[in-house]
Amino acid sequence: MTQTILRNARLVLDDEIVRGTLAVADGRIAAVDRGDTGVTGAVDLDGDYLIPGLVEIHTDNLERHLMPRPKVNWAEMPALIAHDSEIVGAGITTVLDALGVGETDPDSLRGSTWDTMLRCFDECSRHGVLRAEHLLHVRCELPAPNTIELFAPFHGHPRVRLISLMDHTPGQRQWENIESARTYYVGKKGWSEARFETAIQAGPELQVRYVRPHRAHFVDYSHTHGISLASHDDTTAAHVEEAHAEGVGISEFPTTTVAAATAHRLGLRTVMGGPNVVRGGSHSGNVAAADLARDGLLDVLSSDYVPASLLGGVFALHHRHGIALPRAVAMVSRNPAEAVGLPDRGRLVPGMRADLVWVRPLALSDGTVHPVVRAVWRQGRRVVWA
Repeated sequence: MTQTILRNARLVLDDEIVRGTLAVADGRIAAVDRGDTGVTGAVDLDGDYLIPGLVEIHTDNLERHLMPRPKVNWAEMPALIAHDSEIVGAGITTVLDALGVGETDPDSLRGSTWDTMLRCFDECSRHGVLRAEHLLHVRCELPAPNTIELFAPFHGHPRVRLISLMDHTPGQRQWENIESARTYYVGKKGWSEARFETAIQAGPELQVRYVRPHRAHFVDYSHTHGISLASHDDTTAAHVEEAHAEGVGISEFPTTTVAAATAHRLGLRTVMGGPNVVRGGSHSGNVAAADLARDGLLDVLSSDYVPASLLGGVFALHHRHGIALPRAVAMVSRNPAEAVGLPDRGRLVPGMRADLVWVRPLALSDGTVHPVVRAVWRQGRRVVWA
């Protein structure tokens, strides 16, 4: 039996924080005890926090490594290794890498096939070089003509745990404000003004032609294959009600309080971005995640485009907004794990996977508190040691 004892820790449990000791055996949590231990060789956590390994269900970080600048492609293996290092260094032990399908530009990541990337996942896993567990979240752009065609490599793939239904047509949902859409596509994505204006003109026609049949296709596929399903950028109560009627269980990034409240009432888990919390609001001008948390309408945090924002968002919710730390930690561990059908992780409970993060809260002279990852264990094996 391979055993590790972690002592002198503040254990963040489901509903409380206790000073105690946690034992790991054969990749599982063997015991959680109050108080200290005299066992020789126990790892002393210096009174810092021990929390469950973070579970990330929506991050674009791999895509960022694959295309660090518009039209600049990076090789799959070094991109995945760099992404994995950043992910696990942020305390994330389970990640659903978000890969988008559906785009008219064949030179974009989301307009080309993901076959090579999927093979790279398998190769890196076979050689044991990935420290986090990597699963997949396929983001399906419904108005794109080629979405179903580009989804083909994911059909029946065992890593796929989540499918999201996206519609980024300018003028609605996330891009209700056209100028915010212009800033994103021209400023971040490197589009020309002419290309953006063309997309504005073509958007409504593509939406009318493709959204309904593509939506029906992916809803049916998800239910047939037992894959969790998310709606994206819900803005109105009607958006959420449509998703609920289709059996969707997750509302990603609702843009209004009305949408989030409707999701809560209907039993959909709401997901908001860690950057939204850390920055103090949405970069798109939508509802603030912290407001939803205070209103009891936030279930899950996602790091979205900054992996470190997942743990940073937890501590911001706790220290800035008064959210109890066990509740905030559940938003990045237990809740996302349950949302995508991974009930074996996300809690400091005997029998659960020993995915663990040693976190030291660092109080700076400006009065802010920032979490520092000191060590990470996945299934009892130490994968990060600071």
